[in-house]
Amino acid sequence: MKIDEKEEFNGKPDSLYFNDGQRRIDFVLVYEDESRKETNKKGSNEKQRRKRQAYESNLICDGLQLEATRSLVDDKLVFVKVHAPWEVLCTYAEIMHIKLPLKPNDLKTRSSAFDNFNWFTKLLQVDESIIKPEQEFFTAPFEKNRMNDFYIQDRDTFFNPATRSRIVYFILSRIMYQVRDNVKKFGINKLVNSGIYKAAFPLHDCNFSTPSEDLSCPNERYLLYREWAHPRSIYKKQPLDLIRKYYGEKIGIYFAWLGYYTQMLLLAAIVGVACFLYGYFTEDNCTWSKEVCDPNIGGQIIMCPQCDDECPFWSLNVTCESSKKLCIFDSFGTLVFAVFMGVWVTLFLEFWKRRQAELEYEWDTVELQQEEQARPEYEARCTHVVINEITQEEEHVPFTTWGKCIRVTLCASAVFFWILLIIASVIGIIVYRLSVFVIFSVNLRKISNGTDPIQKYVTPQMATSITASLISFIIIMILNTIYEKVAIMITNFELPRTQTDYENSLTMKMFLFQFVNYYSSCFYIAFFKGKFVGYPGDPVYWLGKYRNEECDPGGCLLELTTQLIIIMGGKAIWNNIQEVLLPWVMNVFGRCRTVSGAEKITPRWEQDYHLQPMGKLGLFYEYLEMIIQFGFVTLFVASFPLAPLLALVNNILEIRVDAWKLTTQYRRMVPEKAQDIGAWQPIMQGIAILAVVTNAMIIAFTSDMIPRLVYYWSFSIPPYGDHLDYSMEGYINISLSIFNTADFKSGVKENPYAGSKYDTYRDFRYPPGHPQEYKHNIYYWHVIAAKLAFIIVMEHIIYSVKFFISYTIPDVSKSTKSKIKREKYLTQKLLHENHLKDMTKNIGVIAEKMIGAVVDNNLRPKSD
Repeated sequence: MKIDEKEEFNGKPDSLYFNDGQRRIDFVLVYEDESRKETNKKGSNEKQRRKRQAYESNLICDGLQLEATRSLVDDKLVFVKVHAPWEVLCTYAEIMHIKLPLKPNDLKTRSSAFDNFNWFTKLLQVDESIIKPEQEFFTAPFEKNRMNDFYIQDRDTFFNPATRSRIVYFILSRIMYQVRDNVKKFGINKLVNSGIYKAAFPLHDCNFSTPSEDLSCPNERYLLYREWAHPRSIYKKQPLDLIRKYYGEKIGIYFAWLGYYTQMLLLAAIVGVACFLYGYFTEDNCTWSKEVCDPNIGGQIIMCPQCDDECPFWSLNVTCESSKKLCIFDSFGTLVFAVFMGVWVTLFLEFWKRRQAELEYEWDTVELQQEEQARPEYEARCTHVVINEITQEEEHVPFTTWGKCIRVTLCASAVFFWILLIIASVIGIIVYRLSVFVIFSVNLRKISNGTDPIQKYVTPQMATSITASLISFIIIMILNTIYEKVAIMITNFELPRTQTDYENSLTMKMFLFQFVNYYSSCFYIAFFKGKFVGYPGDPVYWLGKYRNEECDPGGCLLELTTQLIIIMGGKAIWNNIQEVLLPWVMNVFGRCRTVSGAEKITPRWEQDYHLQPMGKLGLFYEYLEMIIQFGFVTLFVASFPLAPLLALVNNILEIRVDAWKLTTQYRRMVPEKAQDIGAWQPIMQGIAILAVVTNAMIIAFTSDMIPRLVYYWSFSIPPYGDHLDYSMEGYINISLSIFNTADFKSGVKENPYAGSKYDTYRDFRYPPGHPQEYKHNIYYWHVIAAKLAFIIVMEHIIYSVKFFISYTIPDVSKSTKSKIKREKYLTQKLLHENHLKDMTKNIGVIAEKMIGAVVDNNLRPKSD
């Protein structure tokens, strides 16, 4: 194909047409001219040139039209502009079952319940004078032989730019460029990955910051930036219809889901803040915290060393500040909030299904064709012949059943190995915690000497928790970066048939890994730390060497809160660096390499080439980020009521950051159809079910709420002491057990506090000298019974409410069902009427011909 060495550039940088100004550019391919490369690899360059020439020749044979133009900035770069003429668009629209307009939709939409608040909602809506509402149509899968039935007013606009790009990409992905050893090699993705082409992308329609000078340009990118991605639009609703029109349904459904999730978080955040404020304002009424801080009570209680050799005895009142903070989170409001979140997550999922059904109707994906085409990578490996059980015909598959079993086994083994690697890293963090706790216990007390403010605010437990959480976060990010590449390699080896199968397989692998990676440390703190420690005379050791960690006297809830804050906050900061700062720096660097002053006259295809590629899995990572956050908000919310508030703030920014990134920093993605959010829906449902269990267990086993409630309600039972009716006075004494320092395995340790031979530790055990000394006392078993009863009651109540809500709220609203049935009926009626008209017309023509023939026959003179 001849390259235009002298570009007839008309000075319009946003031109979307060939040099003739008539044919629209539907796709752009970019490569480096081998003849101008400064390299000695002539043989390799010649092979690449032949493959590219064969590919482009096959594109032309398939009906596409190409025009090559050399770059104005870098003469080594060649841009191949691709145009699909009308006949090609019609042919592949029928092959791809694309639904196109039949006639304008005249169904009346029902009035909204919020019409009375129009003055308020108008402030949040996108200005319809700027972004005009899309006209709705009755649609049907396109058929060339019924072209007259479709609403074709202008052939140039019948296929919108997104549909044109989707059709062209479908062709580019299936055109062959080489046959080697009877194996066909085809597809633009392979050519880009092998370096034969440097990029392949559809064009943005204009510059994001200024509208196009071309009056026929719709300026949709500019409108999206102005009304969606710009910071001043942060309070407005998203223009979902325009997002869907410009980027396709797959991008549109993601932002619709993210927006709806953010709206629902508003309610959870309000309730979470209310519960947090309840704990904050009732902190002064926390009796057991006052006893810890009281010099005459907590100051007189001497605690056992928390390690064998170096750790000293310590006074309980050194945990005064942490006990005050714990009162904020470990309150009755936490229990209320945990129950509320169990119901909230069900409401969110059920109402999202209804919203999703509405979008399916509005975006015309209700009857989206499920017969998805096989991936080119799959088709290229189809060398085995098998008999289809349904059609009883021969078909080609990439491997036999036995080969498929081997691949699945190898892939499962690889995923299992990486999960074990995460578990090994968690064990390493635990060993770190056990080792460094001794160092902090000794050094912090040497620095503070019991009077410095350091000891007041930074306890050995807190210092260990913070440093371990930071190290855990760094390890999580490193393993996450490595495993992303490994998961893609494993899925490619597995070779799923369709793109949906590929994404679902990768989704499950990535989420399983991320679930263990992000949540394992939280599960350890919540359900294992401090649970199996024994007692000072007989402690439990990890790996036979490291003494197991103990919680603060108030439990591990505050440490779990710290872990959640560090991981959620660190993850949000890291993701923003990756998503915003990195592509911005790359684009600035790319622009600096261009010739000064040339940017103003650089054509649209060259401007877009210097943007960053989004990648086929770009949207996958956006979903994964939000689902991991959804897990933090639901699984461990009982320990941190402010998690929904942090998620809400993050998501409000995330929507606009993602919008800014798509419209300004990335090339335009190939529009794709999507009916729903795919495998992420069942994943969220699984998290919602698990969240009920985890929050019930956090309240029962991680917090100290159940032991306190047992003490509060059992004032008249002798074993629990003579405390006032319904009060917490004296709880600290009964929550601690007495230990004789002479019973240490390493020998008698001298207690520096008044030379006492007794100290205390956190547990419910009989004192020394008792017939069952150091065995669990009756209070322990009462607390265990209360914890188990609480878990069973809470789970059954929440699950009953969840199932009731799921049953009573239909997935598709009655009005949406009616609209779908009505539109289907009218569409079928329209097609049937048109078909009858055609048949009547044809019958009339045939009848006229027959009558004419009969008349002619009668008028013909008869021979004797």
